[in-house]
Amino acid sequence: MMLAWVISLLLFWQADPSPAAPVQDDSPVIQSDGEESGGIDVAEIIFEHIGDEYEWHITEWKGKPIAIPLPCIVIENGVHVFTLHHAAENGYTLNENGKLVNAATGKRPLDLSITKNVLSLMMSTFLLLVIILLTARWYRKHDALKEAPTGLAAAMEPLVMMVHDMARENIGEDYRRYSPYLCMAFLWILLNNFIGIIPFFPGGANLTGNIAITLVLALCTFFTVNFTGTKHYYKEIFAPDVPVFLKPIMPVIEVFSALMKPVSLTVRLFANMLAGHIMILSMVCIIFIMAKYGPLMSGGMTLVSVLFGVFLDALECLVAFIQAYVFTMLSSIYIGLARQKEE
Repeated sequence: MMLAWVISLLLFWQADPSPAAPVQDDSPVIQSDGEESGGIDVAEIIFEHIGDEYEWHITEWKGKPIAIPLPCIVIENGVHVFTLHHAAENGYTLNENGKLVNAATGKRPLDLSITKNVLSLMMSTFLLLVIILLTARWYRKHDALKEAPTGLAAAMEPLVMMVHDMARENIGEDYRRYSPYLCMAFLWILLNNFIGIIPFFPGGANLTGNIAITLVLALCTFFTVNFTGTKHYYKEIFAPDVPVFLKPIMPVIEVFSALMKPVSLTVRLFANMLAGHIMILSMVCIIFIMAKYGPLMSGGMTLVSVLFGVFLDALECLVAFIQAYVFTMLSSIYIGLARQKEE
């Protein structure tokens, strides 16, 4: 829960919330070339999904958007709590980036709003906590040496043992010290990857495709590595056993390498999950783009779009597992390198 709160605080500042769902407009879309088209704004649909919002849009009913209003919490001359529809009444508006600013001064207040991504973060963290407690409850009531786990415990055991074995192979003798963190990181990333693929509430939030989320996760690994590193680890960075002419250069390279590890963890998870969401949404939008070209073209492209969409969904499920596994594996390797002892 503490990790969820830290991520939430960073997310308030790093995320790019977009305005609430616009009022339904029957006028045709104006394309960049100035011509009118009966099509849809693909970019708006994609960025609305992968971005953050001060409301959680569910669907539309009879031309009216159905959305869950979320509390906007700003601290400026006191604490102000309101929904986006009442922002103007409280003296706030949205700037060009879709973030709350003071309507009079144009300055951003301390924004602690519960946005779409923040709410999804809280729900997924609570769901993971429930899953872990229910699994632990089964093991408290049963002897795992005499009977095989069933139900939720049966699904969780192979995942936990996989991370446990990974930590033992990559870290070494004191792997048990780090197994809880690696297990929690793997399960949290995996759960949010799968929730993000679900196109309807309570899924659809682009958590692991948000760089603020992946950055905090990577920093957790970075601090774990560098706060628990051995003397040999720091000796290899600042006083490596290399020829004299390399001694001034190697510390610079090693420090740069240490700083690039969290960057690689951040960008790898963020870019892969974001790209997956964009590809799936692009395939869905093809159906609506081709609708104006007649039933034959529309029907053919709809079939192609559905088939490719199902394929990309299956591929995204595989990528969701792989990215959680890769993040955890690299974290265990980095920790293992920092725990090496001088031979």
